[in-house]
Amino acid sequence: MKTIYFIRHAKSSWDHPTLRDFERPLEERGLKDAPFMAKVLKSKGVNPDLLVSSPATRAYSTALFFADAFEIDRKEVQVQPRIYEAFKEDIFDLIANFPEDAETVLLFGHNPTFTYIANHFSKKHIDNIPTCGIFKVEAKINSWNDFKVPAASLSEVHFPKQYS
Repeated sequence: MKTIYFIRHAKSSWDHPTLRDFERPLEERGLKDAPFMAKVLKSKGVNPDLLVSSPATRAYSTALFFADAFEIDRKEVQVQPRIYEAFKEDIFDLIANFPEDAETVLLFGHNPTFTYIANHFSKKHIDNIPTCGIFKVEAKINSWNDFKVPAASLSEVHFPKQYS
């Protein structure tokens, strides 16, 4: 079994108009939602083998909260530049190259790509994966090369407002 939890970055700040999009930090709500959603995921018994993040400040900061919650050294979070401004095909190519010994991966990135991916694996249309939203895609496969429909399908969606 191979499982990916796709995690959209937490709410980012628009308070600094001179910052590039890539550099935008988390805002107050994001700083609250990221550790909260990390605890939600941990409480479900998830045991990640690998954390992979976009290098954008808001995504990487979100990933660090999850690393802390799962007691994973922050240095273990792999930064993958291809995630930022990726098309879904870029993400699928990245997945195909995950190490085979990793069974459960937390992947941190952005919309609209993550909503497109959620809909790719879902039988029901999803309008939007909200900030700090998480969706689980799992497949009964042995190789990440086979992480495709119909072997892989969306099985869970979680977002902060579900728990407020």
